[in-house]
Amino acid sequence: MREILAIIPVRGGSKGIPGKNIKLLANRPLVAYSIDAAQNSKYVTRTVVSTESSEIKQVVQSLGAEVVDRPQELAQDETKTAPVLLQVLDYLKHNEDYEPDIVVLLQATCPLRDSKELDEAFELFFNSEHEGCDSVFAGKMLGTTHALWRQNPMTKDYDCLYDYRHRPRRQDTDKHFPLLRETGATYIIKTAVMKEVKDFIGKNPRVYFDGTCLDIDTIQDFDRAAELIEQRRAGRA
Repeated sequence: MREILAIIPVRGGSKGIPGKNIKLLANRPLVAYSIDAAQNSKYVTRTVVSTESSEIKQVVQSLGAEVVDRPQELAQDETKTAPVLLQVLDYLKHNEDYEPDIVVLLQATCPLRDSKELDEAFELFFNSEHEGCDSVFAGKMLGTTHALWRQNPMTKDYDCLYDYRHRPRRQDTDKHFPLLRETGATYIIKTAVMKEVKDFIGKNPRVYFDGTCLDIDTIQDFDRAAELIEQRRAGRA
């Protein structure tokens, strides 16, 4: 049986929504939903939370999860996620001689990702290994490159991402590549690959299409997530 470590990075210094990661969502701390997903997974063998916050540490431990203390220098606004994951691996190897075969990154801001979806992502990973797959990430289809625009956040002007003066016919749009984006909910990667590339997406990834992800960034996102969680609970009652 392979060792699969779930790492949930939870920083205390959220500026947009102070205390976001332990703010109550449908009567539970936000981070609790990702802890539940990991602990209820058929495949995850160990779950740790990385944080520099003593308040978050206390909440996480009350939820039954382990904590690896995060150095303050890895808890800054500009800190990227990959060094945080590597610090957890270094800590566990140095202090416990523990090294997992696979790491799964779970973002606490994606509470709708549950153990069922997590296990489906793992099964995609396992079933794709014979094809050379070394990682899986959750993604959401956005459509094709046809007829896409974006707004410049600085000027508020709109930029076209295709040549609208030579607009293709609808029946020709299958020639355009479909676009997808990472939802941020789940990243699975072989530990050796993560150490090599120093990232949580490997050289030959597969995409688990996540139809339910909501990445919480605003109070409105909290309200929407609470509605969806209550609907789920009512459906299971």
